Amino acid sequence: MAEATTGKTVLQLRDVARSYVSGDETLHVLRDTSFSLHAGEIVALVAPSGTGKSTLLHIAGLLDRPDAGSVEIIGRDSGRLADNDRTAIRCSEIGFVYQFHHLLGEFTARENVMLPQMIAKKSQHIARERAENLLSLFGLGHRLDHLPGKLSGGEQQRVAIARALANEPSLLLADEPTGNLDVKTAATVFDELLRAARSSGLAALIATHNDELAARMDRVVTLRDGMLVEL
Repeated sequence: MAEATTGKTVLQLRDVARSYVSGDETLHVLRDTSFSLHAGEIVALVAPSGTGKSTLLHIAGLLDRPDAGSVEIIGRDSGRLADNDRTAIRCSEIGFVYQFHHLLGEFTARENVMLPQMIAKKSQHIARERAENLLSLFGLGHRLDHLPGKLSGGEQQRVAIARALANEPSLLLADEPTGNLDVKTAATVFDELLRAARSSGLAALIATHNDELAARMDRVVTLRDGMLVEL
């Protein structure tokens, strides 16, 4: 397992709870879950499907609200802020990578990476330069003008990772980022994801079913009975 040089606390969950009602049944997905993630630290989240990994990531990324507890991003209690404030934090501080790339099919690789920067009010020139630099780092300098449909699965996911890093976030959240790729391509893309995360010094929480990939991160946590437990 790699050794991390950790810094400030980027993500702090305190006694987070989340339940869903299904018919007459209440499903307690998260119960009094607490967790800290620091700058420069990459943590694997390994747990079976249906145990609440995606719910946890959505709450940490301010896409969902907890029923109880607090979500602090860089020391700011963000879980119960107004939607506009939560959106601003997501845009500036959080990058997301999903199992499926969710690229916009009508835009080129370059444009997909420029878009979050444009939303963050960066100039077109700066956004274009950042997009081209990131895509080149991921070996896609020759694919800048290709639409997602013209890219391979591994290339699509590289563009998605570049897009997640476009606004230089403090926190990277990834939900099975290589789960839709073949074994060889998954290993290559994961290598590039780790390299990019470590060189950026950000905090990363990466959900994966792959024990070998998990072992390469700084810590491994799992969900048991709705609570995060370190392995």
